[in-house]
Amino acid sequence: MRTYIYIILYTLTLALPAYGQTKQKTATERGIERQGFVDIKAIDPSIRVSLMYTRADNFTGQVLYADLHTAYLHPAAAAALKKAQAELKRLSPDLSLCVCDAARPMSVQQKMYDAVRGTSKAIYVSNPKNGGGLHNYGLAVDVTLCDAATGDTLHMGTKVDYLGELAHVKGEAEFVKKKLISQEALHNRQLLRKAMAAAGYKVLNTEWWHFNFKSRAEAKANYKVIK
Repeated sequence: MRTYIYIILYTLTLALPAYGQTKQKTATERGIERQGFVDIKAIDPSIRVSLMYTRADNFTGQVLYADLHTAYLHPAAAAALKKAQAELKRLSPDLSLCVCDAARPMSVQQKMYDAVRGTSKAIYVSNPKNGGGLHNYGLAVDVTLCDAATGDTLHMGTKVDYLGELAHVKGEAEFVKKKLISQEALHNRQLLRKAMAAAGYKVLNTEWWHFNFKSRAEAKANYKVIK
């Protein structure tokens, strides 16, 4: 009996270090942190994160974040996102923000632009030659709503990163009238915008999931691009 106890204790001793280990950061993640950007989960662990560009089921059809699995933002934008989460919890305690994309290196922005260059979809992707977009400064976030307990996302009318008219904010009432999106989806979009606006974020009119914390002019004048 005593022998069995020793075996169990020895096994647990070997396993303990694994439980205490934190996920090792990649070279890209360490580089982003050195540039002063912060992990959203470190600011508010209750915010869900599911980075869509770590998977191939996005508009490019390829994995763009091979070594980026953490959602980063500029510290001020991250603090504001925490406020948005608090406001959402006040409005609907059973829901949570779910971050689908945040800080984005300019090298990835180039891959995105190359995927739509010369097509009608190019209007949805910022050209790196023009300074990129606010994701490239850590001042924009792609976010949706989800069940706080399960992480299941709510109906929003389209998937995140759908490049088309049904993702536009303008005309949503008409989309509902024509039964192109549901009343539930419109309500969820409005709830998301209300929570984000309370924290100083502004929605991008062509993408219901995209919110900017600063203007592009402010970013270019006062902030640095993520390398």
